[in-house]
Amino acid sequence: MMALGVRHFIAEARYIPSESMLPTLRVNDHLVVEKLSYRFNDPERGDIIVFMPREELQQQNPSFRNAFIKRVIGLPGETVEVFGGTVYIDGVALEEPYTAAPPSYEWGPEVVPDDAYLVLGDNRNNSLDSHFWGYVPRQNIIGRAAVRFWPPDRIGTIQPRSLYPNNSLPPLPE
Repeated sequence: MMALGVRHFIAEARYIPSESMLPTLRVNDHLVVEKLSYRFNDPERGDIIVFMPREELQQQNPSFRNAFIKRVIGLPGETVEVFGGTVYIDGVALEEPYTAAPPSYEWGPEVVPDDAYLVLGDNRNNSLDSHFWGYVPRQNIIGRAAVRFWPPDRIGTIQPRSLYPNNSLPPLPE
C-alpha cells in the first residue's frame, strides 16, 4: 500500500520508448519521474516533463493512451514561433544546446494558453509534440524527469533545473 502511495504522489519509474528526446534521452533509458515539486511550483522552461496526452488525442489514436515525455519550451502567455531553424519566445531566440538538430519546420507564432505549456522533443525533426498536436494542459502533467537509473553507464540526474534560471531569456537585441 505504501508503494502505491509513493508511486501516486511522490515518484514513479518510466522508460523511454522512442527517439523523440535524443540526444538527451535514449531508447530504453529508465527514469525516476518526480511528482512532488509540481504540487507547489509550476513547470519551468527546460524541464523534461511526463504527461498524459489530451483526451481528444487519445480518442483519435490508440497509441496516444500512454504518457509522453517532452521538454517545456513555451510557458503560459508567451508567444512562440519556430522559423529558420530557431525557436523564438516573445521574439527572442532560445538557445538550445540539448537538441539533436535545428528544427526543419516552421510553426507559429502562437500564444501559449493560460494554464498550458508548449512542449517539444529534443529530436525536433522526429518528435510528435506540441507543433503537431497543440499544448499540454497543466492538469495533464504527471511530473518531471529527474534521475536516470538505467543503463548503469548513464546513471545520474537528467538535467540541471537551472537550464533557464527563473525561466529567463537573453535580453532583446537593441
